[in-house]
Amino acid sequence: MTEPSDSIEPAESAATPDRRESSELRVSDADRDAVVRQLGEHAGVGRLTLAEHEERIEQAMEAKTRGQLDELLSDLPEATAQSPERRRKVSRWILSVMGGTDRTGRWRVAEEVNAITIMGGCEIDLRNAELDGDDVVINAYTWMGGTDIYVPDSIDLEVTGFSLMGERTERGSARRPRPGAPRVRIRSFNLMGGCDIYRLPEETRDLSGRRAARELRRQRRGGFGHRF
Repeated sequence: MTEPSDSIEPAESAATPDRRESSELRVSDADRDAVVRQLGEHAGVGRLTLAEHEERIEQAMEAKTRGQLDELLSDLPEATAQSPERRRKVSRWILSVMGGTDRTGRWRVAEEVNAITIMGGCEIDLRNAELDGDDVVINAYTWMGGTDIYVPDSIDLEVTGFSLMGERTERGSARRPRPGAPRVRIRSFNLMGGCDIYRLPEETRDLSGRRAARELRRQRRGGFGHRF
């Protein structure tokens, strides 16, 4: 006959509560910054448009839990430990001769864009574009014509160049670029022509570039219209 054991089976610990789901854990500023950097890398290789990048950056800065940050990366591939070899730089040409050329909506922007306008007009809108890299150069050559370039105010914009019997103007928002934002360098060269560069708020992305610029000017004059 088996004697009853005096040993006491260890009771399941109920004193220590289960760890909350990791998705509910609060995040730090460093966590947000890490996601912002990843979003910038994905935008730099064309997985996100500038408008999508802007929207997700805003959500990342407002995120309070790990789940909210993870959701922003859920449809994007994970970063690899080693960066792939950099491919050969790709250039794209936009030519407008005695006519007009528009590059608007969702389109792919090469790492270098050469826009040549001769006695015509050219419109380049980057607000819904996909960038081939996180550092894009746009060379705008305008001779006896006009070039309009619209960029979201969330990017890091650098403008250089010169004008001879022409002009280059920069208008629009003065908001500082988002952390980790892609950089766009515009080099404007004008001979008896002009290049207008507009930095537009993200809220204008559903408007055409011309209309968004017009509404922004109207606002600054105290008129009515869309509020950005």
